[in-house]
Amino acid sequence: MTLATLMTLAEESISIPAIVGLVILLVIVIIFLALFLPLFGLWIQALSAHANVGILQLIGMRLRKVHPSTIVIARIQAVRAGIDLNTEQLETHFLAGGRPMNVVRALIAANRANIELEWQLATAIDLAGRDILEAVQTSVNPKVIDCPNPATGKVSVDAVAKDGIQVQAKARVTVRANIDRLIGGATEETIIARVGEGIVTTIGSAETYKAVLENPDLISKGVLDKGLDAGTAFQILSIDIADVDVGENIGAKLQADQAEADKRRFQAEAEKRRAMAMAQEQEMAALVRENRAKVVLAEAEIPLAIAEAFRNGSLGVMDYYRLRNIQADTKMRDNIGGGEKPKDDKN
Repeated sequence: MTLATLMTLAEESISIPAIVGLVILLVIVIIFLALFLPLFGLWIQALSAHANVGILQLIGMRLRKVHPSTIVIARIQAVRAGIDLNTEQLETHFLAGGRPMNVVRALIAANRANIELEWQLATAIDLAGRDILEAVQTSVNPKVIDCPNPATGKVSVDAVAKDGIQVQAKARVTVRANIDRLIGGATEETIIARVGEGIVTTIGSAETYKAVLENPDLISKGVLDKGLDAGTAFQILSIDIADVDVGENIGAKLQADQAEADKRRFQAEAEKRRAMAMAQEQEMAALVRENRAKVVLAEAEIPLAIAEAFRNGSLGVMDYYRLRNIQADTKMRDNIGGGEKPKDDKN
């Protein structure tokens, strides 16, 4: 039997459906290997670390859109640190939006520092948006907070003593995280605000600025006695005054401003009185002119009365001349005595 005959028989024995099936199977195998082949490396890594993460669990993580590498590494770290955490707990926290790696590291750090921290509390703090690892580190290594916060642009807390002198102080607050109050506790901004308020109150209650400069520890003692860490996520360990300076004489400045304001007020009142006096003067001048007009009107009636007296026979010619002589004599006396210059009578 020749070679051509054998090839013809082989082609006839393989059907088209079989070829299609083989191709589909080959594609499925390739897709499976592309998706799940990297999981074998994680499975071997977990197996070598005695973390006991099965291959089916890894495949399930991939199907549930969970990062298998994150869960496996977190599981390995927990197991190697002697913390009993299963993959379901880590997956649940990851699917809830948490950070399993951060929580596991926080648990390890708390375990090494003999700080009591449960999985439920740690995951709750992490889901609340707080950095649980940073909180544990702050519990072990206290944190120093500047008051005021340099990020706000202020370099000191300014307050005025009873003598009116401004005192500028800068404090450094050493705090330790209170893990039990991380959920619902106030943040660093509240600590800074309360310490600043305490500094202002303490300086304001001092009799003189010299007392503050001589004993800066009065500020720290007065602030610490107020219990400023109540309701916060921190425990205040100490408050140290880093710098105290003397500012402006606020009392004198306020007095000068008040004196200037009083001066402007008195000037306004004087101007008001002057305006009223000028108005009254104008009113009196108008009244004088009005009275003079009345006098002129009354004097204008005298010639008419004299004429009427002539007509009635009540006044004679000699009487009229005597009257004129008396008037002339009176005007002359006034002129000699420095009175007004006599005016010619146009009558």
